[in-house]
Order: sequence, then C-alpha cells, then structure tokens
Amino acid sequence: MACSCTPTPPKVNSKFRTALWIALIINVVMFLVEVTGGMYAYSSALWADSLDFFGDALNYGISLAVLGASLYHRATVALFKGLTMASFGFIVIGKTAYAYFQGIPPEAITMGIIGLVALVANVISAVVLYAFRDGDSNMQSVWLCSRNDAIGNVAVILAAIGVFGTGGSLLPDLIVALIMSVLGVSAGYQVIQKALKERKENKPGIVLH
Repeated sequence: MACSCTPTPPKVNSKFRTALWIALIINVVMFLVEVTGGMYAYSSALWADSLDFFGDALNYGISLAVLGASLYHRATVALFKGLTMASFGFIVIGKTAYAYFQGIPPEAITMGIIGLVALVANVISAVVLYAFRDGDSNMQSVWLCSRNDAIGNVAVILAAIGVFGTGGSLLPDLIVALIMSVLGVSAGYQVIQKALKERKENKPGIVLH
C-alpha cells in the first residue's frame, strides 16, 4: 500500500530530486490510468490500487516540496497527506459497497492489462530510486514505497485472474479492493497520528522582543 512514512529532508541532491520527479510523474499518470480504467472495467480493485499511486504521488511531491524544511512544516504537509489518503480510502470502500449492490461484474481482461502496466510502472520507479535505497530515511522511504506497491499490483492481477476463472464473479475484485482500501485508510491514519505528534513536539516558539 501507499507508504505511511512521513518524509524527512535529505541533503539537497540534484540526482535524487530528478529521480523524485520521474517517480512523481509516473505515479500521477498511473493514478489517472487506474481511476479511468476502474470506471471503464467496473473494477473496485483498480480503484483501490489507484490509491497506492495517489498516496505515492503525494509522498514524492511532499519529499520534493520539503527538502530542507523544518520538521514542523514537514509534519504539517504530511498531515494533509494523511487526511487525503484516508479520505480516498473511504471513497474506495464506498465504491466497493456500491459495486456489490449493483452486481456488475468487472471486465477481467482490462483489469489484467492495467494491472500489468501498473506493475511495470512501479518497477521502473523502484529502479530509478534504487540508487538511494541506502540514503537517509526519506530516500529509503520513497524507494521502499515503489518496491512494496508492486504487491498491490500483483493483487490486482490475481483478482483479474480470479474474475476470469470464475466466469465473472464479483468476489475476487471486491475482496482485493476492500483489503487494499482498508490498508489505505490505516496508512493515512498512521501518517495523521505521527504528523500531529511531530507538530506538537516541534511547534515554533514565540520570540519576545
């Protein structure tokens, strides 16, 4: 699922900044592809997987925005990230429930193709960020996000296989979507809790003259 790490600023590194931009663009594009593909294929699993790309895009964007910023300001931005991730997770849960009551089976071939494309996209992001895997916590977190999200892509592919193998059953798609969206809400909650704690501990003091 989308990484729950709150970014910490690395030393400004032009290669790292470039790698972040590449990963950010890939994740934004794939978020749009999976949201659109999910609507077309009636797949809740694709929508849930798009949550990963959305969360990672936020993570990379935040990492770019807060390079060199204070912990308080990083935590403030991370708080927004956590709230957004959790909100989107609830939206996907709602869509999953709606899909269940509608009873429209997802289109397995489209699910599988987009799942494979998403897996390739995450592998590319991981390769681009691989050189920074032993850097500071921020560098490590953005690489681990792409590496771990490949699991979500594999889950979507397995859901597509399940839908195809059962002759159009909703269950494989809905089960994967529900698990991934709940994990997304959980990740957002963890980010919110940590961000609130860091804001409290690092609140700027008032200077009296």
